[in-house]
Amino acid sequence: MKFSLSIIATLLGGIGISLISGVPWWGFVCVSFLVALVIHQVPSRAFAAGFLGMFLAWGGLAWWIDWQNASILSKQIASIFPLQGSSAALLMLTSIIGGLLGGVTAITGSYLRMSKNKS
Repeated sequence: MKFSLSIIATLLGGIGISLISGVPWWGFVCVSFLVALVIHQVPSRAFAAGFLGMFLAWGGLAWWIDWQNASILSKQIASIFPLQGSSAALLMLTSIIGGLLGGVTAITGSYLRMSKNKS
């Protein structure tokens, strides 16, 4: 239950923070940190929830932006990397990077919560 709630809270928080203009790219990962602080889980589950929630949020938003411009920019950027011009591969890579950032900040939040409870 906590795991699913963490994924949903991270996903919705990540999408919600994107609606605020002027928030830098790292504002997304603050959400997974705060969710891990509020919802107590073991660090491995916190990482997984942060990864999945931010993977879906970051990937979904990247897909939405890509869809709005008919993949013009993503195909050009994908041709720079060894992705054979595949915009889908670039979106997957973007999602994985977002997921890793979300997972690392969530595990950091989980460890911080554990250290506060021991004191």
